[in-house]
Amino acid sequence: MTEVTPQTPERPKAQPFIWSTGRRKTSVARVRMRAGNGAIQINGRDLKDYLPLEKWQSEILSPLKATNSLTRYDIFVTMTGGGVHAQAGALLLGIARALVKLDPSTEATLREQKFLTRDPREKERKKPGKRGARASFQFSKR
Repeated sequence: MTEVTPQTPERPKAQPFIWSTGRRKTSVARVRMRAGNGAIQINGRDLKDYLPLEKWQSEILSPLKATNSLTRYDIFVTMTGGGVHAQAGALLLGIARALVKLDPSTEATLREQKFLTRDPREKERKKPGKRGARASFQFSKR
């Protein structure tokens, strides 16, 4: 007697994601990108909801505009840490790195416009005996 096992229907193969990471200050943007129609989601929210200022939106979209791929990819981002401006910088770097993984011929264009350069500036540590990194307590002669 043969054993009959229920077969699960095969799901259609989805487009594989390209993963990349962008960092700035204490912000980390984990970017997943695949072929699509230009949707951008950050932590489950739309780009315009997450970053309301037009300046930040245009900064993030600039690597896509430089490579003429504004509506060719869907982008899903998990963002942690830092402030809004640092998060925008981290996301810009993550998108640029993902574009290079998808199409290595775009690297020259992105590097020329400095989209692949990580900003190395970090917060300076607090020094002992001082109020902050450089700020001291008020000095009194008497």
